Amino acid sequence: MTTANSFWQDTVEYASEVRNFGTKDWLVYISWVGLMMGLFFSTTGFLLIGHLAGVQYPAYVWNIPLGTFIFSAAISFDSIGHRTRYKAELQKGESLVHGITIFAGITSCLMLCLAYTYPDFLRFPTLVMILLSVFYSMIDEGLHWRRYFSLHSDRVEMWSHFFIFLGHGIMILAWYYWFSQGYPGVAETLANWPL
Repeated sequence: MTTANSFWQDTVEYASEVRNFGTKDWLVYISWVGLMMGLFFSTTGFLLIGHLAGVQYPAYVWNIPLGTFIFSAAISFDSIGHRTRYKAELQKGESLVHGITIFAGITSCLMLCLAYTYPDFLRFPTLVMILLSVFYSMIDEGLHWRRYFSLHSDRVEMWSHFFIFLGHGIMILAWYYWFSQGYPGVAETLANWPL
């Protein structure tokens, strides 16, 4: 990418890197993006089942699927560069940070689900895992900015990270607040669960 290109041209060029994916790249990409889209569809589906059954959720609860969608869309874009043009750079240490961040993020979501049944026991471990996911995301962001300043990243990747932070922040803060309020609407949704 060159600075002579428009941001749109850079974005199209960045996205077209998928043509350089090998089989392993596709497997990793589909697994990771599929997992995030699964989170979006499961949280949205749960809320829609309740909504269609007449459950009145607090308005902030709808930030969970909104944030998850932004987060998932940004990850699906950012991961293209991670599997192609920046793959070698990530092997220098960022991939380890990504692994830790992903572990903390997935664990925090699972714990938020389990916290419905075990709220007192899981309140602080869940909060710690959320904070760790944010902490390691900040470390990762620092590594990305270091790469950007040394010309081993680009503005498309950096904007992807902005939207990853935006989506994750909206999703996880709304979800933890919902939990802290006693998950209003969840019991009613479960009572109307079709399965």
